[in-house]
Amino acid sequence: MIDTQKAPQEKEIPVSRVIQKLKGTKPGPTVLFIAGMHGNEPAGVMALEQVLEDISARENNLRGTIYAVRGNLKALSEGKRFVDTDLNRLWTKANIKMVQNKMVLLEEEKELLELLDFLKETIKSESGPFYFIDYHTTSSKTLPFVTINDSMINRKFAGQFPVPVVLGIEEFLEGPLLSYINQLGYLAIGFESGQHTDPEAVSNTIAFTYLTLAAAGIIGKMDVEEFEKYGLQLEKASNSVRDIFEVVHLHKITGVDVFRMLPGFESFQKINRGTHLATNNFLPVYSGFDGRLFMPLYQNQGNDGFFIIKKIPAFALWLSAFLRKIKIDNLFTLLPGVKWEHRDKEILLVDLKIAKFVAKPLFHLLGYRVRHLDAQYLRLYNREKASKKKKYRNEGWW
Repeated sequence: MIDTQKAPQEKEIPVSRVIQKLKGTKPGPTVLFIAGMHGNEPAGVMALEQVLEDISARENNLRGTIYAVRGNLKALSEGKRFVDTDLNRLWTKANIKMVQNKMVLLEEEKELLELLDFLKETIKSESGPFYFIDYHTTSSKTLPFVTINDSMINRKFAGQFPVPVVLGIEEFLEGPLLSYINQLGYLAIGFESGQHTDPEAVSNTIAFTYLTLAAAGIIGKMDVEEFEKYGLQLEKASNSVRDIFEVVHLHKITGVDVFRMLPGFESFQKINRGTHLATNNFLPVYSGFDGRLFMPLYQNQGNDGFFIIKKIPAFALWLSAFLRKIKIDNLFTLLPGVKWEHRDKEILLVDLKIAKFVAKPLFHLLGYRVRHLDAQYLRLYNREKASKKKKYRNEGWW
């Protein structure tokens, strides 16, 4: 029987990278779970320890391979979000190259290189398709939810779970692990299971792990006792909210700012334009949008004060899927002020002085991540073209 009653802070976190690896006798996909990228979020580690211990007795019945690994070992041992810098903000090609050439490394830079080697070796040694699942918790109360970069493989797989889905957070964050893995073309989603020290965060992660393994086809639903209870658990925890939302705003803070969220706010709480949310350097901060508050910051470490999200209409989701299917973005470079940055056709450059009529939401519909290069140009990263969709065509959820 899996114990979900022990609070995350009550269990000492071991220091080894790999929690457990299970390899079935039948061929199948490879699922890699990562927990504890932030050291004050041990719920995912605890959940993976319990689930893999539970199914290890049936390892021979598995299809494919399961890896469960810890992220930031040093920060986990100290119970802090990070030691020197946020490990989940280091995963850009430019930063990785810089770190690889450094003589003296910060603690999280050491973790970065070790995890990078582990990921590369796993991809090299195992067969696909690959599933990468990153577990987190939040400092505020929240419904459990999935975060994804908006590629169709991510969107379709995220639809297997009875929880809300949030798109577009990677446009506001530089260097999260999931964005790096998505750029390699693989399916990668994040799951936020609840508040850091809430025992329900552990039980929600346990439920999500079983549902993931079943959706990927590594285990059969009949192989798990009372399998249906895990879907019901997440449905109840999420208040039956299964909408897809998009991030529209981030209140960014710096290390010198004195930021305080007002007490009592929760993720997914409905707010109106003008709602007093926080103080920053002792001045009031008000919402500039009608929408829902998302991940308000109630901890000392971190640079993301709060996000605001809005529900995406069902028609917009259908339209974006259709437009991507017919690859209408191949016509973009016929527009004035739009060109490919390189021959690989992964990044579009948009001259804002010329292409003023090309709206940011249009690029979102087609799977592009929008970044301001400077005052004149937008740089658009194509999430859809990078996806190894053919690798997932035969998966049951597709």
